[in-house]
Amino acid sequence: MKIAVIIARFQTPYLHEGHRQLIETVSKEHAKLIILLGVSPVMGSRKNPYDYHTREKMIKKEYPEVIVIPVSDHPSDKVWSDNLDNLLKSVFPNGSFTLFGSRDSFIPYYSGHFNTVELPAHGDYNATELRKQYADMVFDSRDFRAGILYAYYNQYTKVYPTVDVAMFRNNKTELLLGKKANSHKWRFIGGFADPEDESYEAAALRELGEECGAVEIGAMTYETSHRVNDWRYRNEADKIITMLFSCDHLSGEPVASDDIVDVAWFKLTDLQAMINDELINDEHVKMLKLIIGKYLNN
Repeated sequence: MKIAVIIARFQTPYLHEGHRQLIETVSKEHAKLIILLGVSPVMGSRKNPYDYHTREKMIKKEYPEVIVIPVSDHPSDKVWSDNLDNLLKSVFPNGSFTLFGSRDSFIPYYSGHFNTVELPAHGDYNATELRKQYADMVFDSRDFRAGILYAYYNQYTKVYPTVDVAMFRNNKTELLLGKKANSHKWRFIGGFADPEDESYEAAALRELGEECGAVEIGAMTYETSHRVNDWRYRNEADKIITMLFSCDHLSGEPVASDDIVDVAWFKLTDLQAMINDELINDEHVKMLKLIIGKYLNN
C-alpha cells in the first residue's frame, strides 16, 4: 500500500491556501494520506501556541478522511527519524511510505529509510507572520473567550525568576536600599530576570545599573534564594522565586532610576530596628535578616 505522509506543524489559526495546496496536491496522487503533526515539549509558546488536539481538529474539519498522528520533537535528529519510521511502520506494517514537505521542512534533518519529496511552496505564506497578525486581535465571541481559558489551563504553572542585590560599602558595614513609588518601605534593588540575560549574575548587574545608575562594583556573590509572597501573585498558581546576590560598591554615586524613586545607605546595625518598625518591604524581610545575621559584626 502506497501511503503519502506530510510532516509539518500547521501552527496557524487556520489552514491557509499553502496548506490546502500541499494537502490536495499530495492527495491527488495517493489513496491514503497521513499528516504527522510535530509536537513540541513546550506547552504553549509564541512559536508553538496550538496543541496537537487543536491542530488535529482544524485539519479534520476540512479533510476528515486524512489520518492525523502526533510525532514528538527530540533533541537528536537521528532518534527523531528512527521514532518517525517506527511510528509509521507500527500503524501500517505493510505500508510503503513517501514523506512530503515544503518550505523549511523536516527534510534536511531526516535520516530515516523512507523516500522524501520536497514540494514547491504555493504562495508566500509565513506561519510566524500569520501568528503575529492574530496575536493582538480580540474577538467578541464565547469561543474566543473559551480559547483563552483553554490556553491558560493547559500550560504548566510557572516560576518567575527575579534577582535582588545587597550592595555594601565601608567594609560591609553599610547597605544600599531603595524605594518604589507605590510603597513607603525600603527594599533591595532588583527585578525580573530577562530571557536575554546570560546568567542571574548578569541579570543582577543589569538591574543594579537600571535602578542605581553607573556604579562600579566588585564580583557578584550568590547569597540565597526563596519563594517570594509577592502581592501580585499571592492568589495565582504561578509564583516568584528570587535569588539574592551581594557585591561591594567600588565607585560611582547611586542615583534612583527606572521604577526606584529613592535610594539611601543604611548601617547594618540599624536594619533590625527598621524591620521592627515595619520600614522594610515585607517580601524582603527574610533576606535582610539573613544578610544581618551573616555580615553584622563579621
